[in-house]
Amino acid sequence: MKRISLLKVTFAFVLLAFAAPRTNACTNVLVSAGASADGSVMISYLADAGGFMDPLYYYPGGTYEPGDSVDIIDWHYGTLIGRIPQVERTYRVIGNMNEHQVAIGETTFTGRDELHGGNGFIDYGAMMYIGLQRSKTAREAIAVMTGLVEAHGYKSTGESFSIADKNEAWIMEFIGKGEHGEGAVWVAARVPDGYIAAHANQARVRQIDWNDTENWMWSDDLVEFAVEMGWFGADQPREEFSFVDAYNPLTCESLLLCEGRVWSVFRNAAPEQEFNPEYWRCVEGAEPYPLFVKPANKITVQAMIGLVRDHFHDSPYYTAEGFDAGPFNNPYRWRPIYFELDDQKYAWPRTISQPQTGFSFISQSRNFLPDAIGGIFWYSVDDTYSNAYMPLYVGSQRAPISLTTGNVVDFDWDSAFWVFNLVANYAYGLYSYIIVDIKEVQLEVENRSHAMTKAVDMAAKSLYETDKDMMYEYLTDFSVNNAEYTVQRWRELGYHIFSKYNDRYIRTEDKLRPWPQGVGYPENFFRQAVEERPGYFDVRWRKPGEPIK
Repeated sequence: MKRISLLKVTFAFVLLAFAAPRTNACTNVLVSAGASADGSVMISYLADAGGFMDPLYYYPGGTYEPGDSVDIIDWHYGTLIGRIPQVERTYRVIGNMNEHQVAIGETTFTGRDELHGGNGFIDYGAMMYIGLQRSKTAREAIAVMTGLVEAHGYKSTGESFSIADKNEAWIMEFIGKGEHGEGAVWVAARVPDGYIAAHANQARVRQIDWNDTENWMWSDDLVEFAVEMGWFGADQPREEFSFVDAYNPLTCESLLLCEGRVWSVFRNAAPEQEFNPEYWRCVEGAEPYPLFVKPANKITVQAMIGLVRDHFHDSPYYTAEGFDAGPFNNPYRWRPIYFELDDQKYAWPRTISQPQTGFSFISQSRNFLPDAIGGIFWYSVDDTYSNAYMPLYVGSQRAPISLTTGNVVDFDWDSAFWVFNLVANYAYGLYSYIIVDIKEVQLEVENRSHAMTKAVDMAAKSLYETDKDMMYEYLTDFSVNNAEYTVQRWRELGYHIFSKYNDRYIRTEDKLRPWPQGVGYPENFFRQAVEERPGYFDVRWRKPGEPIK
């Protein structure tokens, strides 16, 4: 009899990874096959939290005997909290995507305080990764995930899940019952073909089509539990039920920090629809954004990446402008996100791109190719605006060492996490200059990856028909070698920008002369400095008796 520890088959550094709180922390975008340029189904997931690091997850899959079990390890404390039966067959998983092209992401919306806690031992991490290990389709993943909680209870707070396969994408909103009952209540909606969806730490499902059981699923007591708790009227028609209103009521904080990111995805994907910012800017009575949106143009992988590289660009809310951006137009504001002055509460803006992203991915599931080739897991670490996405085929039979190495405490040149963080953190102090250098290399390596995957697709498809073992070896070699190449280019980028901008001079030539030029400051910074300390910076003769500042 074998007992498999979920600690070993999920995250190698679970204790370090999940010690940090992840409030208002993640962003997901879902793209249906009909909304993508080549018929791919795609989802994105940004796992954001301060002090968070998570090596790339790789699980080889396997077969098991009756009586084998899986240990469920608490993600926050690394302790054994339960044990469940293992199934006969599990599937290979790389990151958040399995060998059948099923991919799962999430954002935490937390929900009502009354529903926190509970006596179950399945958390949202176990739901996702066991779901990936045991499912061949998105619908099957939903059944596995909800079935785990039904059988063993739930211990996390409210979650929005993105679940995709090579044909469909689903959004599932899910919350436990706390001390008020067993299991959880949930609703799942298929993204209509030709449409996209997004969620960002705030539940989004309002009206449910109760007559469309092909494209909607829900727990049996979804409405009844809300009635029992007093959050929906017993005499109200079911058509008026809203998951958002019942289980995750809006606050001004959730609009500003969460729905603002949804607005930015939608306004970039469908600019002609002119989504009104009043809703996320907390204007009372403003119209909520729809659950699904038809994009103006078919979305490529590159466009999907563009959607998650966002600082509210080309809008009045662009974060790389204004006094708070500093002299070098840094789009980020350091935590904590809230502050108070004179009894007024304030919050820094919360954009999609963030420094504290532990990892992120774009999953690409394609039904027109064999699973091993059709599934590409575009993976990266750290800030999405200054990272580089690396394609990992789901047919890969091992993971790149640099993506599976390291921890959140000890700097390690062999760890991609630390390499990308070093480059980004050096850039934050001189952002308007160094981001230009980063973008050049980012474009170089990502263009290389996109071009190579087209060739790899063709070659692997040919091998699929003649020698499947060689195909798997080929996909593995490409995925590993290309990722390691990208990480090495980032090391070289780090060397380059450190020497180019040493001591805040700019050396434009790779030789000692001419002397480098100082970066200086923009005019508005000079003016503010002079206005705040009048007389202090003056270069002039002073008259006797004049105050010296």
